[in-house]
Amino acid sequence: MPVSTIKAEKVVETALALLEREVILPMLVWRDAVGDFRGSKNDTISIRLPSYTSARKNALRSGDVRVRDSLAERKVDVTLDTRLYKDIEVTDENFTLDILDFTKQVMSPCLRSIVRGYEDEVGELMSGATYATELVLDEANPYKTFVAARKALNNASVPQANRALVVGSDIEEFVLNATTWVANLAASGDPSALRDAETGRIAGFKVVVSNAIAPDEAYAFHQTAYALSTRAPMVPAGAPWGATLSEGGFAIRAVQVLDPTDIVNILATEAWVGTNVVTDFGSFDVKGKFVPGNDPANPSSDDDDLFVRAVKIATGS
Repeated sequence: MPVSTIKAEKVVETALALLEREVILPMLVWRDAVGDFRGSKNDTISIRLPSYTSARKNALRSGDVRVRDSLAERKVDVTLDTRLYKDIEVTDENFTLDILDFTKQVMSPCLRSIVRGYEDEVGELMSGATYATELVLDEANPYKTFVAARKALNNASVPQANRALVVGSDIEEFVLNATTWVANLAASGDPSALRDAETGRIAGFKVVVSNAIAPDEAYAFHQTAYALSTRAPMVPAGAPWGATLSEGGFAIRAVQVLDPTDIVNILATEAWVGTNVVTDFGSFDVKGKFVPGNDPANPSSDDDDLFVRAVKIATGS
């Protein structure tokens, strides 16, 4: 049967919560839900990165000739290339005899599945990226590694605000079991944090655990490190019923159509997504500081597109 519901002499309306993965990652990255993809080549829009230039100097009264420079902006492309959807057949018997609340029992599970799909897209983007800095977790003292990640972002002049640290379940376990971390929690005077094993904030990062990344990985990043663009397609004029609905802060199209060959109602939900990492053009100097390049069209021998807005952390095992 397309929709399987619980039927008995009496089922209470209060249902237990599902063991459903919490959606976290899309809320921590740069989200674009208003960019205009219509008419754009290859379904791609470009995010503008401002020009970077460094000041020149010479001595007063020296008569030295002033040098004229130019400014060059850069862009990061995001392409809508993935369809997330869930189609469900709902029979006459389902509608008439089985389903008590269509929104709760049919519509909501479909919408939540698409939102979890966004989480998976961001998790895959994080795992598949090439990072300028990768660290091995100090399992005895994870805090030391997180401070090193903070230093790497500081050296890249990444803003302090809107930083996050997403950890897999293995790394969270190392954090919560570390004696230094437990001691810090106890010293903070927050008994609930120690009792509930809440990670809270570490080294200036908002710390969250996600099952969308590998258990033995973690990512320290700024909100602008990862770009996520989403769209709900238009509701077709010929659909008997259709609407753009909101779930988890995302717009998702839902339509219902009838398959006349078998008198079966079809609920079709859909949204489109595109992701990319935001790289920066430049190089590291001898002190380990990232120096943006002035002109991507005429780079120096050391300049390159580097992913410096995030740091990857993994266990050594």
